[in-house]
Parts: sequence; structure tokens; C-alpha cells
Amino acid sequence: MLIWQYLLLISSVFIGGGFAQFLRGRDESQRWRMYLPLLLSFSGAYLLGIAAMELMPGVFQQPGYHTGAWLLGGFFVQLLLESLSQGVEHGHVHTHRNQSYRYAIGVMIGLGLHALLEGLPLGASEGLMGHDHSSHDHPDNVHLLFGIVLHKIPAAFALGLLLLHSGYSRIFTWGCLAFFAILSPIGAWLGEIISIDPVWQNRVLALVVGSFLHISTTILFEADGGRGHGISLKKFVVIVIGMLVAYFTAH
Repeated sequence: MLIWQYLLLISSVFIGGGFAQFLRGRDESQRWRMYLPLLLSFSGAYLLGIAAMELMPGVFQQPGYHTGAWLLGGFFVQLLLESLSQGVEHGHVHTHRNQSYRYAIGVMIGLGLHALLEGLPLGASEGLMGHDHSSHDHPDNVHLLFGIVLHKIPAAFALGLLLLHSGYSRIFTWGCLAFFAILSPIGAWLGEIISIDPVWQNRVLALVVGSFLHISTTILFEADGGRGHGISLKKFVVIVIGMLVAYFTAH
């Protein structure tokens, strides 16, 4: 990965989390939370499109790697991580006043492991990404990077609101945001420096794809807040736009 890509990953967290801190104690915080589902719907649709049109064809090129089982494993690993992260990846903000630091640490463990995992394919070799040329010469992972960035901004916003409205200090909240910000770049860095067998490279990417499928589909299923089985027209349009953008960036 290039330096600007690392910086974009880090800055996306501080943009979302910093905006949440700016709205602390203001009536505008509730109003801005109303726009969160729209951004989440777009990012979820984009991430789902990239997973289906770009990542999945690559990981299923080798039928003997038991890729389907590893993809399902990634799906259920993300399901387990959400028991710690409280669904922050989906923009959920379940605030509880006067929580102990154990609660915040649990959230950060789940969210941090997810962030580390999703960073791996960004820095991996062309074998992991399923391409025949170096990502430094031809950055095929840029669309995946943008998908993660679009996902991280609302997730960081939700994390900032969660921690602040649960009674934690600004210093502690900024520390958690900084921790969250560096983990995906660390995952990308590990993907660059660790040379593993192509079979395991494929399995790692399948785990990541399974995680992406869980996150993106959960976002889309909850697009209208779980009210019935319908979806508003504006959110439907946003989802279609997200998938179209994924299609044109992946081809």
C-alpha cells in the first residue's frame, strides 16, 4: 500500500469519531444520527458489491481450498465479534450511562479484531487479491480501500457517540478512536510483510469476505431500522447507487 492509503484509513476514523465529539451535548447529535442509516446503506451496498463482483470470484478460483467453509467461518467469526463490539460496525449506538471501563474494552476488542482482519487484504500480495500484477504498480485494491473507508466513517461516528454518551471522558474516547484508527493499517502492513502459503492466503481472504458479507447484509437488512419488512424510497435509491458505483469501480 501507498502512504496516502494508510493516511486515508486513519483519517476516516478521526473524521467520523471527531464529528461525533463535536456534537457532544448538542441537539444536533440526534438530527445527524438520522442521516447515519443513509451513509451506512451506501457503504453496505458498495461493500457487498465489491465482495460479490471482485473478491469472491478471486477466492473461488481454486476449488480445492475449501473456500466456502472459510467464507462461512468469516461470517460466523464476525457474528461472534459483534457480541463484544455491540454492533458498532453497523452504526448501532446503544448507550448505557456510568458503564465501567470493562464495557468499553470489550467493545474495542471486538471492533479492533474486525478492523485488523479487514486490513489484511489491502496490503497482501497480488496472490491474495487474485491479480497478476503488483498493487503498487496498479492499485486494484483502491476500490476495496474506499469501501472500508466508507464503512469506517459511520462506524467511528457511532463509536464516538457510544463512548461519549456512556459517560467516558474525551481523552479516553480519543484514545479508543486512535486505537481503532491504527488497526486496519496494521492489518494492511502485516499483509504486506508476512509471506504465507497461497492456500492460506486464499483462506484468509475468504474469512475477510465472509466478514464483509455479514456486515453489509446486516446493514441492508436494517436499512429502515427494522420497522416491518419495507424500505423507504430514498434508502432504496442509495443502495442501488452504492451497488452501481461498486460495479463501475470493479470493472
